[in-house]
Amino acid sequence: MRIGIVNDLRLAVETLKRAVATIPDSTVAWIAEDGAAAVARCAEDLPDIVLMDMIMPVMDGVEATRRIMKSTPCPILVVTATVEGNASKVFEALGAGALDAVATPGLAADGSVTNAEPLARKVAAIRIISQSQTATPATPAKHAHASPAAPAAIPPIVAIGSSTGGPLALSIVLKALPAPAPWPVVVVQHIDTEFAQGLSSWLARETGHAVQTIVEGATPAPGMVSIAATGDHLLVSASGRFRYSPEPRALVYRPSVDVFFNALVEADAAPGVAVVLTGMGRDGAAGMLGLRANGWHTIAQDRATSVVWGMPGACVECGAAAQTLPLSAIGPAIASRMSQIPRMSAPTHPPGKSTGGPG
Repeated sequence: MRIGIVNDLRLAVETLKRAVATIPDSTVAWIAEDGAAAVARCAEDLPDIVLMDMIMPVMDGVEATRRIMKSTPCPILVVTATVEGNASKVFEALGAGALDAVATPGLAADGSVTNAEPLARKVAAIRIISQSQTATPATPAKHAHASPAAPAAIPPIVAIGSSTGGPLALSIVLKALPAPAPWPVVVVQHIDTEFAQGLSSWLARETGHAVQTIVEGATPAPGMVSIAATGDHLLVSASGRFRYSPEPRALVYRPSVDVFFNALVEADAAPGVAVVLTGMGRDGAAGMLGLRANGWHTIAQDRATSVVWGMPGACVECGAAAQTLPLSAIGPAIASRMSQIPRMSAPTHPPGKSTGGPG
């Protein structure tokens, strides 16, 4: 795998060169000192992946990502020295088409690279995902029908799955929903644990919603947007409580949209709205198919407005999506459908860790 490095700091470049040297079958294709140079280098010599810094002279990483994805698309991994300090730019870059984000490795006194494993893992995952757009999805859950008299422990929710380009797409969808929403919104976005809190804070600022990262034992809360926050898969029990599980370990996509959607089926959650937004691969299609079969309204983002139409395209292909809509129409469609469901009162102390926004 040929890797392009975009960074204006010599120490960071040297660290990344040494980190790349530790990744099997990987070499440095070229080095660019700013975003403008990176755009030019990609036009001349397209690498297999670009490691993109955010703060640089001439052109920052967000604009460079936007231009590369428009003219010479290739996998871009955001590599940033400070997650919190650059959170806004990181999520703008992810919205522009960067696949993922990771913290810059360090350099020890003896010259060895420290904390390079997350970078190596991300590169390996991008290699797998880029080589196969037909990654095996999770098996659809089989619905165990509850007694007609038994009320669902899990109220109607809006369940959203997203990946490549997801942060920006999520912000657009959430802005179109009433704030606070009279129903729970649960988001599974493919993102590293280290960036989950930053995504939560960024979405709260961008959308005006109260946003929380999900902790074990929390429950879906009306008036709250809850986001999966670990590298493990998000599940929900029949009693309506969230939990995380490392299984299935073989899935490249973590946390998996399929696993969460399947858990909603298995837990007999009351039918709500399930949405799959832009993303690479097929995660979410099998789970959405199961939800649709059990009375949920299902929506996939259309090809024209998706950064990558892999995930929503798979939902359309297998018949899981009842509607295929442009991004700007998804929020209003959710609100219209959910407005047919009786409003719920938000709890005085919503469970989980809130990161701001009016609630």
